[in-house]
Amino acid sequence: MITVEALSKKYGGYTAVDNISFTARPGRVTGFLGPNGAGKSTTMRIIVGLTPPTSGAVSVAGRRYRDLPNPGLEVGVLLDASAQHAGRTGREILTIAQQTMGLPATRVREMIELVSLTEAEAGRRVGNYSLGMRQRLGIATALIGDPQVLILDEPANGLDPAGIRWMRDLLRDYANRGGTVLLSSHLLHEIEVIADDIVVIGNGRIVSQGTKTELLQAAGTVVRAADLAGLERAMAAGGLAVARSDDGSLRTDADALLVGKLTLKAGIALTELRSADSAGLEEMFLRLTAETQREGAAA
Repeated sequence: MITVEALSKKYGGYTAVDNISFTARPGRVTGFLGPNGAGKSTTMRIIVGLTPPTSGAVSVAGRRYRDLPNPGLEVGVLLDASAQHAGRTGREILTIAQQTMGLPATRVREMIELVSLTEAEAGRRVGNYSLGMRQRLGIATALIGDPQVLILDEPANGLDPAGIRWMRDLLRDYANRGGTVLLSSHLLHEIEVIADDIVVIGNGRIVSQGTKTELLQAAGTVVRAADLAGLERAMAAGGLAVARSDDGSLRTDADALLVGKLTLKAGIALTELRSADSAGLEEMFLRLTAETQREGAAA
């Protein structure tokens, strides 16, 4: 389990992480989402003791990360696949991890096979690896100690579709066996497929958190009609707050049943009425972080 309590990090007058709290639980994959610069990587670095917090507390497996006697046996970490020693081979990097943790030498071969690196690739210097191969090696290093917690920052970067599917199945199986996974990714579809719980952060603050099902169900209702102006007037007259989407539909927080009854009474013929959760995680994410997106902020 990972527990983050009232965590903050300031750099001079800039607040990178602002009083956030959340829990990543065993047997579940927690997706950690946010725009660039939202504070995700800073939070993950604090969790594993690489960056000191300004205030607040973090525990991993019941203790601070730096208090774990042999952290690799309890927590697997991949924050930057490109940070591996370019002059060493993949096998050497895994061997160093194996020896540091006091593991049997057989774990090196097991991990090479687990992440589908060939013998030739394992003997190649990491400087000659593709990003996808570095990701596989990083995941192997994180898993070599058979930890109960995994903390992964953008592990799918550089993986092809088959590699992404492989990683998804690996992490799902890991969680199903009781492991805790905290996963940051820009690939929202992959988070939507694999995550059980979601934490959304923007400008250093948590803007939403809960189970994936709860968050998507709370997205409201999408409704459309040929007479869009009449639909908008009817919903406003019924006391429903609406927002017009770029695709010409209307969105409201009210449930679909209420919207349907109101528009039927008003005599408005609908061409679309659906729960907004069918739009998926991407739409929910963009809505929640609209004010914190760097891209398009000027517009």
